[in-house]
Amino acid sequence: MAINSRSGSVASLVAVLAGALFMVQPAAAEQRVIKISGFGAESGVLSSFGTNSEAAMRAASTLINRAGGVRLADGTRARIEIEYRDDGCDVERGLATLADYVKSDSLVVVGTTCSSVLKPVFESLQKKAGDASDDGFQIPIFADVAMRKGLAGISDWAFRNIPDEVQLYESLWDWMKEQDATLKTVYAGVEENQVHANLTWNKIIKISGAAAGYEVVGDDTWFVDTVDFTKEVEKMRAVNADVVVISAHPFTGCGVLREMARQDYRPKAVIGLTSLATPELIEKCGAEADGMVVPTSFAPINEQARAAAEATAQFNGYADLHSMAAWENIYAIKQVIESEGVQGLPETVAQDRERIRVGLQKLRTMNGLLGEIDRTDEGESVKSYVFVEAHPDGWQVVYDSGS
Repeated sequence: MAINSRSGSVASLVAVLAGALFMVQPAAAEQRVIKISGFGAESGVLSSFGTNSEAAMRAASTLINRAGGVRLADGTRARIEIEYRDDGCDVERGLATLADYVKSDSLVVVGTTCSSVLKPVFESLQKKAGDASDDGFQIPIFADVAMRKGLAGISDWAFRNIPDEVQLYESLWDWMKEQDATLKTVYAGVEENQVHANLTWNKIIKISGAAAGYEVVGDDTWFVDTVDFTKEVEKMRAVNADVVVISAHPFTGCGVLREMARQDYRPKAVIGLTSLATPELIEKCGAEADGMVVPTSFAPINEQARAAAEATAQFNGYADLHSMAAWENIYAIKQVIESEGVQGLPETVAQDRERIRVGLQKLRTMNGLLGEIDRTDEGESVKSYVFVEAHPDGWQVVYDSGS
């Protein structure tokens, strides 16, 4: 199944849906506001991640508002208002942004992009809800992008909607063996100073590959702003492993793929980091990425996923596993607001934050774009996943865990 979430294939569906929903929006929804805040990288080489998440949040909230908004405890309706700020993947900016949101009338926060920021942000929260001796921030945060494993366990106020990369890559290696039993050796190129890329290779992809019987014959590193990959690809060619892993994000991922093409280096198989499974990669280097396989928790493979992708594109964002997690978060927050009796009044901000925290903690399932998402006691998600293969005209699903 070929996929291109920037195509116009579902534009008419979204337009009809949005128009119909707008028709039923009551005037009362304009009189009450529920503030949902977000933050992430909208500057630097990872800027697309924050931009995409903001677009998804605005697209989802727009459709909710056009459908009548959210129902409050007294039966009135409120519209969702999104505020989003750039933290540049900088810890101090991330903490300062959260502090501002805590002082505002925001009821819940979605974000952030980098695990190196999310960890200290979660650590700034009250560890155990109701602990009077802990003066940490008391506002629920529902993360959508940062992938470092186990972060939600830091605080009762911390939640994430992130796929389990251990599961993804263990399954991928098993699938690879079924596809081609002649593949034996693995070599990787890694973004050294990017936490997600570095840890996912060293703690997950490399370990699960070795456990599956592959021989890991080496790796090389570069920085997130590297632009010349001549020497790195020359090393890849010298090793000539059967499988090359590119544990990087689109900016350097495209850079190394272009250099591999320039040097006419074609390994038997190429595997990518989860974050490479985005339309951005196809737009920037689809021809050079041709054949690369990436595991992901999102692909526009059904009507609701395609509609979400198209709606996000209308806000100038790409739909991928990260931004569509933000979309899912907005709908889960709506569900919790309505189930927990949020009042949405200026004088009930603290109580409403606690109600949302309790609701997210109680949530055992939530609607996902690829199917129902299970929620764990630790505030993490268990999500369906697919493997997608890059082609110049889009991503093609080659394996679906739900089928």
